[in-house]
Amino acid sequence: MRKRLYRSNSDRMVKGVCGGLAEYFDIDPTIIRLLFAGFAFAGGASIYAYIIGIFVIPNEREVR
Repeated sequence: MRKRLYRSNSDRMVKGVCGGLAEYFDIDPTIIRLLFAGFAFAGGASIYAYIIGIFVIPNEREVR
């Protein structure tokens, strides 16, 4: 079975990007969220990546 990247419906705080990435890489979503927050404070690039992810990564309902 092929893994697909999608925004999570079940593990979401804002739009499910971090939850979807955590499911794809099979790690705890808290780690992804901490990385995004850390990079946001370090220069803000993760904020732009998150916004792009909202529009580029399909929602879980659209994939399944």
